[in-house]
Amino acid sequence: MSDWAAKRFWKQASVEEVEGGYTVALDGRPVRTPAKSPLILPSLKMAEKISAEWDAQEDKIEPLTMPFTRSANAATDKVTAQHSEVADMLSSYGDSDLICYRAADPQGLVERQNKAWDPLVDWSATKLKAPLKVFVGVMHASQSSESLLTLSERVHKLTPFQLTAFHDLVSLSGSLVIGFAVVEGYATPENLWEISRIDEQWQIDQWGRDEEAEAQAEIKRTAFLHANAFFRVSA
Repeated sequence: MSDWAAKRFWKQASVEEVEGGYTVALDGRPVRTPAKSPLILPSLKMAEKISAEWDAQEDKIEPLTMPFTRSANAATDKVTAQHSEVADMLSSYGDSDLICYRAADPQGLVERQNKAWDPLVDWSATKLKAPLKVFVGVMHASQSSESLLTLSERVHKLTPFQLTAFHDLVSLSGSLVIGFAVVEGYATPENLWEISRIDEQWQIDQWGRDEEAEAQAEIKRTAFLHANAFFRVSA
């Protein structure tokens, strides 16, 4: 985003249909990415979201207030060129998925993890056709190659724009299954975010709140919910 002009220089942002999708134009001039690539968007809804972000800028451009624009830039400049590498990286979460590693104690934490995560393990086996084994402790233990291949194939089928959103869903939650649960509508993204934070919430309940940690958690939560919203307009 460092290549962006510091001040607003246009009067109106608009959506235009172009070859391959849609774009956003500023006073008729198509927006380009930081790498100077044409910003070709896969859906009208995404283009409208981005156009609204540009229109909402006042005297100075504030990139942090433009999450759809930033995600679309990342999809165009980074993920499109490295699709296989990004998909491989995200697929690797399946072999160390958060929901598969459980505490041995205390019993209260064990019960919370089981209640929240067991249904997701079952859902992975039935909906995703990828049975996963559950382990006690934090030492790595491998999942079956068949399940990992099934999950990887699903990840690789995502478009660059979908994969950009999926990256944040998985990396922020620590779970490939939770990422799929969001995009497949297993539960609300808000609920799934809370499911990904069973351990953190347990610590809060035992030791109390920490303002700095809570502020960081809220930043991540906002990014997680944005990733869901970006995925929804990526096709």
